[in-house]
Amino acid sequence: MTPRPTPTFLDMTRAEAEELLSRNHVGRLAFSFHDRVDIQPLSYAFESPWIYLRTEEGAKITTLAHHPWAAFEVDEVEGPFDWRSVVARGAVDLMDPVHGSTDQSAYDHAVALLRQVIPGALTERDPVPFRDVVMRLHVDDMTGRRATSARG
Repeated sequence: MTPRPTPTFLDMTRAEAEELLSRNHVGRLAFSFHDRVDIQPLSYAFESPWIYLRTEEGAKITTLAHHPWAAFEVDEVEGPFDWRSVVARGAVDLMDPVHGSTDQSAYDHAVALLRQVIPGALTERDPVPFRDVVMRLHVDDMTGRRATSARG
C-alpha cells in the first residue's frame, strides 16, 4: 500500500510573506461595499509597506473611493497540500490626481515600480493603456500560511 501524503500547515513569518509578495506580480484585490463583496485579479509591485496596483475606471474605483478598506491575496500552488498564501489588509489610496492623492513624487515612484513589472506601463508603449488608474494598498496587517506534504 502506498503511503498517503501527510499535510502540515504552518504560519509564515512576516519575512516569508514579504518574500512571496516580492517574487510574484499577480494577486487578487478583495473589496466590499454595502452587501456586495468582489474580488479581481490585478498585477502589482510590492515595496513594503505598500502594494502598488493599476487598473481601469469602473465600479471598483467608485467603490474604493467611498470604502477604501481592502484585502489583497497572492498564492503559490504546486498541489493540494503544497502551497503558500499571503493576505494583506489595509486601505487603498487612489494615487492619480483625478481620483485622490496629488503627491507627484509618490505617484512617479509607483509608476516606476509598476514599469518593472510591465515595461512600458503608462507610456505610449503600454500593452494595456486603458489601465491608467494607479493605486496603492498600505499593508496594515498581513498573514501568511503554507502547507507542505510529506510521505508518511
